[in-house]
Amino acid sequence: MTDRLPPTPFLAIDLPVLQANIDRTAAWADDRGLPLRPHVKTHKSPEIAHMQEDAGVCGLTVATIGEAEVFAQSGFDDLFIAYPLWLDDGRRRRLIRLTERATIRVGFDSLEAAERLVDTGVTGLVEVDSGHHRSGVAPADAGELAALASGLGLEVLGAFTFPGHSYAPDGGRAAAAGGEAEALVSAAASLRDAGIDPQVLSGGSTPSLAATGEGLTEARPGVYVFNDAQQWELGSCTRDQIALTCHATVVSHAGGRLVLDSGSKVLGADRPAWASGFGRLLDHPDARIVILSEHHAVVDLAGEGLPPLGSTVRVVPNHACNAVNLVDEFSVLSDGRLVDRWAVAARGMNS
Repeated sequence: MTDRLPPTPFLAIDLPVLQANIDRTAAWADDRGLPLRPHVKTHKSPEIAHMQEDAGVCGLTVATIGEAEVFAQSGFDDLFIAYPLWLDDGRRRRLIRLTERATIRVGFDSLEAAERLVDTGVTGLVEVDSGHHRSGVAPADAGELAALASGLGLEVLGAFTFPGHSYAPDGGRAAAAGGEAEALVSAAASLRDAGIDPQVLSGGSTPSLAATGEGLTEARPGVYVFNDAQQWELGSCTRDQIALTCHATVVSHAGGRLVLDSGSKVLGADRPAWASGFGRLLDHPDARIVILSEHHAVVDLAGEGLPPLGSTVRVVPNHACNAVNLVDEFSVLSDGRLVDRWAVAARGMNS
């Protein structure tokens, strides 16, 4: 491997910051006696998952069968697909093959979906809606659905939720964690009333992590390994806890602003309504990306002097998960020096 950095734009991992993020979150979980099952859709990298494994996680969370296949192939044998699936014949065969290599849990929020999981070798978790209003049943209905699924032959281990509304400013993170706890406590009671022991009550997200704990048997944060501009702006990380950046070249000073060679095709185009820009610059905290096109980003430096043409800046993507899915590999840096390259092995595994 050459120690020469690739041409910009490229995604770089600051290895010491990555390790510190993993260790800090593992210590947080240990202090609370709360196992971590991190969501690896963020990094899609077996190397990073092995770092998390070394820090003591209880298993991994994935988004799709394809992601599960990649991580099972890399030796991980306890995987939770944390979304409702609709199994056609092809997906059913893939899921059965997966269970020959790993313990697989799958989420469901309808009896029809649960029926398709029967006799695949997986166990199920009922998804409940804790306020995000994307998928999941009402917590009080978890027991009825679990009992019906169990009657079809699916082993139901408990319930899970995703407090996605934690991605909100002005106290939204703590409120989402509170709603999550209430939902899982209610779901657990509903399961017990239906004669099902809730062995697993799974939740958690990176923004709500600090307030997570009550009512859970495991937490599933994902973005914490890298952090991103959203987490920075929400206050769930500090600038020095950002491990993933896009290295970009200054190609223009048009209009008195920076124009970079890093557009939406490497940064992703996510911008929630509350976000102050399309991304940020790690070394210029007041700067914001104000215009984002496919191959260029325009940055307002808020009165700072312009870095020279041809210089390199470190861009913090708004949403790390989307940026990661746009590249084939990470450049792994320590003290600014290239020490490794890691494939984004589960890139594009969307089914």
